[in-house]
Amino acid sequence: MYRIASAPAAIALLIASNLLPLVGVLFWGWNLWSILVLYWIENGIVGALNIPKMLLARGGGELGDSGSAGRLFLTGFFCVHYGIFWLGHGVFVLLFLPAIAGFSSAVQSGGTFTPGGLELPGVFTDPVTTTGPRADVLLWGALGLLVSHVASFFLNYVGRREYLTKSAAGQMFAPYARVVVLHLTIIFGGIITVFLGQPIWALVVLVLLKTALDLALHLREHDPQPRPTRIEEAGRPT
Repeated sequence: MYRIASAPAAIALLIASNLLPLVGVLFWGWNLWSILVLYWIENGIVGALNIPKMLLARGGGELGDSGSAGRLFLTGFFCVHYGIFWLGHGVFVLLFLPAIAGFSSAVQSGGTFTPGGLELPGVFTDPVTTTGPRADVLLWGALGLLVSHVASFFLNYVGRREYLTKSAAGQMFAPYARVVVLHLTIIFGGIITVFLGQPIWALVVLVLLKTALDLALHLREHDPQPRPTRIEEAGRPT
């Protein structure tokens, strides 16, 4: 367990915004595709908020990033690099996932799979889902996640003056540790859920797993004294 260094309000908002999809699955019929698109949008929010974090960072300087010109250059590089990564995630969610769902549906029903058919009968049509992402899910879900991340930015990064100890170079890589873990969890969890026929329990497990990982990574990110890795501990003199 990591020492709790984040603002309590930020933690509460993180948990509440992440559990909103759980309520949606259980009571409002939110479907898998909508939830995965919502998580993709969240990764975009994380990347967008990292831009002011990099511009505000005042620590470091080992890569010439302590000055305004260095911060601007690294921020521009981050926008391009992270943008490509985020778009690649979006291609999978918006195009490949429906194809995988169509294949799974065809196999389960004994029908024929059409690779280009994103509107195949049986795709996302179990009792808790509807075909395609739902606009209300994306609107309210994205709003909740946006409030959570913006609150964390002001409460932790600005309010607790984390920017004084962060370098632009270090902050440039900060989102990737969180996003890659959640990215892989969501992708493989989504594929497994599709092939299971998208039962409610599978959607619930996916949402809870994402929430737990998000909270753990959040607490680690805001730990002022991160615990050393086993490699670092082994290198210490006895």
